[in-house]
Amino acid sequence: MKLRDAERGSMDSRTRRVGRFLGLLGFLSLWLAAQAQMKIPPETVQQWANVFSVQLREVTVKYSGSMLLQKKLKDVESIIKIVDIQGSSLVKEYSDEIERMLGSKMKSVKRLAESAEDADLYHEFNATLEDGNYGELGGEFPLEENEHFNNLPVNTQQSDIQVPTNVYNKDPVILNAIYNSEALNDVFIGNFQKDPTLTWQYFGSSAGFFRIYPGIKWTPDANGVAAFDCRNRNWYIQAATSPKDIIIMFDMSGSMKGLKMTIAKHTINTILDTLGENDFVNVLLLVRYVEPCFKGTLVQADLDNREHFKLLVEEIHVKGEAKINKAMKEAFKILNEARANGQGSMCNQAIMLITDGAMEDFEAVFEEYNWPDRRVRVFTYLIGRELTFAQNTKWIACNNKGYYTHISTLADVQENVMEYLHVLSRPMVINHDHDIIWTEAYMDTVLPNTKELFNTKAQSLLLMTSVAMPVFSKKRETLSHGILLGVVGTDVPLQEVMKLAPRYMLGPHGYAFLITNNGYILAHPDLRPLYKDGKKLKPKPNYNSVDLAEVEWEDTDELLRTAMVRGETGSLTLSIRSSLDKGKRPMYFVNNYFYTNIDETPFSFGMALTQGHGSVMFMGNVSVEEGLHDLTSPDLTIATEWTYCETDIDPDHRKYTQLQAAVRYLLGKEPDLECDEVLLSQLLFDAVVTAPLEAYWNALMLNDRVEPGIEAAFLGTRSGLLRLARYTGIENRVAKKFLTVGDKDNLFTVDHFPLWYRLAVENTPGSFFYYPINDKAIGVQITLDLLEKRFWAIAKQAPDTDCSNIEGVCPLSCESADLSCYLVDNNGFIVLSKEREEMGPPFKGPHIPLNRPCSSQRRPWKGTDAAVTVKKEEL
Repeated sequence: MKLRDAERGSMDSRTRRVGRFLGLLGFLSLWLAAQAQMKIPPETVQQWANVFSVQLREVTVKYSGSMLLQKKLKDVESIIKIVDIQGSSLVKEYSDEIERMLGSKMKSVKRLAESAEDADLYHEFNATLEDGNYGELGGEFPLEENEHFNNLPVNTQQSDIQVPTNVYNKDPVILNAIYNSEALNDVFIGNFQKDPTLTWQYFGSSAGFFRIYPGIKWTPDANGVAAFDCRNRNWYIQAATSPKDIIIMFDMSGSMKGLKMTIAKHTINTILDTLGENDFVNVLLLVRYVEPCFKGTLVQADLDNREHFKLLVEEIHVKGEAKINKAMKEAFKILNEARANGQGSMCNQAIMLITDGAMEDFEAVFEEYNWPDRRVRVFTYLIGRELTFAQNTKWIACNNKGYYTHISTLADVQENVMEYLHVLSRPMVINHDHDIIWTEAYMDTVLPNTKELFNTKAQSLLLMTSVAMPVFSKKRETLSHGILLGVVGTDVPLQEVMKLAPRYMLGPHGYAFLITNNGYILAHPDLRPLYKDGKKLKPKPNYNSVDLAEVEWEDTDELLRTAMVRGETGSLTLSIRSSLDKGKRPMYFVNNYFYTNIDETPFSFGMALTQGHGSVMFMGNVSVEEGLHDLTSPDLTIATEWTYCETDIDPDHRKYTQLQAAVRYLLGKEPDLECDEVLLSQLLFDAVVTAPLEAYWNALMLNDRVEPGIEAAFLGTRSGLLRLARYTGIENRVAKKFLTVGDKDNLFTVDHFPLWYRLAVENTPGSFFYYPINDKAIGVQITLDLLEKRFWAIAKQAPDTDCSNIEGVCPLSCESADLSCYLVDNNGFIVLSKEREEMGPPFKGPHIPLNRPCSSQRRPWKGTDAAVTVKKEEL
């Protein structure tokens, strides 16, 4: 809040730095544009603007209580300290916290893997099940809604089993494996007790069934099909095998037509679906490359490239005679060169031959390129019902450490393709390489309430990552066979990870983000994974393969991206252009970026702090007793999505809201709660400093006639505190949604500060920032009706104006049909117009023919604030 020069001059330089901490009571900078067919005297429009500015300032000052807040701040400025935020120290502190959290999840997964392997080691196959001697699966399974699991009905005392439709659930092998895996129940429960922040834990069996804890109700689709197969999930595929280079060879000869072609294309697509961003791939037709741009190379198997290959494969038609020998040589050359040059995955390599018959002799090719080391495995897929060439096709696979499968129908594709994963996992199994993997970010589309979460969570935090680990058979008699039993894992919501970098420390425009070792975003406030399809929100096709360079586009040399992909620790500074209000309002900052790697994961953590107010914090000191008194005021709320106290660790604490938990901790009633002492200290100070506003607002409502159209006054602080006075009852309120639970844009969330806060905090010190909100009210909050009433009353000349020397309409009035007047905000959006349908879009001079003379005056409005920003330089 700007003070008079005399007042500012009396303060020392340290005190002058105090104030930027306290944000805001409201919102909007105004521009006035008047246009008409006749000449409009500039001084007339200037006068209207001046009068309207004074009136608007008087309204906002009166109903916001900004002058009272300014006085209170002056009274306490001696006990306020400004602390510079040390970004390098902060990024290390937060990354260490994230490392500890993710490390805890990895320990849980290791316990599951050890338990599953031990259970298999001591399990004896129950032969009686082969005679149908088994109990029916299913039965009574009590469920109870649990807030920790997104309010889904769950059973926290048991896990349960899901078997996809394409797996026979009474097969003795399946039944034995299911009974054997019951040993995981106690480990699931024990893990959850050790780490109550755990979410879903699970075991995906190589036989096809899926055990999940806590137990949930599985519902088939509309056709009665249980389509979910855990073996198709990324966490299973990545844990079951190491990174790989794959060349897919597709026989498009004349005999490969009709159903054969359909099956072959589906087989290729299924193979592509088993690949991830750590794999590399190319597709060769037996006469040419499917994509000439990728000739002689391997490309990363990320989502975009996989989808590109699928589109190209769909356009393939039969053509000529197959020349498998020539294509096989090309495939070996690509793989051998990649290995020799240190390119590709530098791990497994395989060729996938999809054909309806391999008639040629390949021995010379294999002797030249693959034997005797057989570093490249060859998998063959015989398409169609005929088995004339089965022997030769099988010989190719078996003599190159691969696997042969016969696919005669579309239903056979999925199960047969998955076999290659088990073959590629054998060396890992035999060597007992228990590599822990972390997946890219993804949305869990399996759970029944996923679509509901689309509308209740910040888009950038809808995603999760999974940590998974393979489970091997340790039985002596099968050890050399390399048998993969399955994969264990747990999900980690990225929202919980990012809570470890608290919003209040980063400032209104600062943010934290996570990326993978491939540069793809796990969490970033500018990641928007959903799009609107009609009234529904749906995931974008490539939502989890968005590169950091696509959102931090000012990093033109990719210095930030390169350093983070390499796992380096450091910092850099960039001038950036950001936008608010769904991209409509540009803002310009200088950001300091800090970054480091997260040990034992493929992730890197980054943090952006805006230079200026984003790089400093205030520290105020008040007694707990004084602060608690004001913290329990009825007009006060705090950011419900922020973590003032960790209520998720102890199940007994989950019943408390953040405000309740903070109060109980401060009263000493819950000493075991883990709370953020710095944030609580700020919160108590803000509560005390802003407390006089409650009485001020109440006095206005009780003792003064509130002008119709003034709906609310509100205040927010960096600690997530929000004070709100409603001057109008809900039944008469125009902006009914504003600052309610569903109004996420205007509340403190885990993802961002309120929109009005972010707009006002960058405004000129001492000025109010005004902007229109969606449900047609603006200001402190002021309805459009009141604003129009004030504006139209001012924007007219007096009836006794001397019109003797004026051509055209006189006296001038914005209510006249001959005159078009517009009130425009600082981003060019129309706030007021006689035609309501013109309001909202950017000002372009609506309804003014190009051949008309046009006169306009534009004047920036500098009032005080309906969002008062108290700047540190001004106190």
